[in-house]
Amino acid sequence: MRNQQWDVRRLPRAEGKDFLVTGGNAGIGYFVAEQLAGTGATVILGSRDAAKAEAAMASIRSRVPGARVRHVRLDLADLSSLKSTVDELDRLDAVVCNAGVLLEEPGRRMARDGHELMFATNHLGHFALIGKLMPLLSGGRIVTTGSFTAKSARLDLGDLQSARDYRPKDTYARSKLAQMLCGFELDRRLRAAGSTTASVVNHPGGALDSLTPSRPPFHVRTTGRLLRGLPAGLLLQGKEAGAWPAVRAVLDPSVQGGQLWGPRVLGLRGEPRLETVRNLLADKELAGRVWDASVDLTGLDPLESRA
Repeated sequence: MRNQQWDVRRLPRAEGKDFLVTGGNAGIGYFVAEQLAGTGATVILGSRDAAKAEAAMASIRSRVPGARVRHVRLDLADLSSLKSTVDELDRLDAVVCNAGVLLEEPGRRMARDGHELMFATNHLGHFALIGKLMPLLSGGRIVTTGSFTAKSARLDLGDLQSARDYRPKDTYARSKLAQMLCGFELDRRLRAAGSTTASVVNHPGGALDSLTPSRPPFHVRTTGRLLRGLPAGLLLQGKEAGAWPAVRAVLDPSVQGGQLWGPRVLGLRGEPRLETVRNLLADKELAGRVWDASVDLTGLDPLESRA
């Protein structure tokens, strides 16, 4: 299916399929879940907060009559809790590794396992979750949602968790770069193992709350907020559009493992298109070393759990 044939407003039907969206209760993850629910698939929202998940599911049902949505508790910052999450699932056709945290305060925070919180949540938690989900994903897709900011990030393999150089936005970008690198490395290892499961990477471009449609009660866009965001809309977009690359990575039968999908206009806004994997994202040696470090930090190799 070529780019010009893909219609973000008319998605292919997916009845009988099951998709897990991590962080599906808010932000881009919510819109990924809402759009996938519109295809007739069963969408599972992975979220720590049951109340927020219930609000998100109520919103989806109000916009998608007959939507099949449910919630599983998921705390990516607590690796010991992931088994109980996976035990609630039977099979999956795709998982969208979307959940992420961007801290703004200057103090470095730690997750329960002793890892820096952003690196733990955005990368290590997903790395371990994929390993535990692998037996449920035979022939399915693992879709990693990275960040446009990761393209300009740099990794210090001796300081992956920013113990020496902690700056919140930089640490966030590094965590997303690690996540994207391992998404590409996962696909190379799946191909080498003869697996039919595919790993696809995407990013949402520049997605702002001020340009995002209202979804009360968790997101309300006021007129003032919209007007303030309009100048940015020349280059950026809202989170509804930011979900489009991930949704295409899940649904488009022409999508292949190892690909990178992002917005059409300068990688910042517009309908999803295939991007060239270049610079650090194409560094196979770096990806392999980040993979090995992630195995050491989580105690789990995703490929060892492959069905």
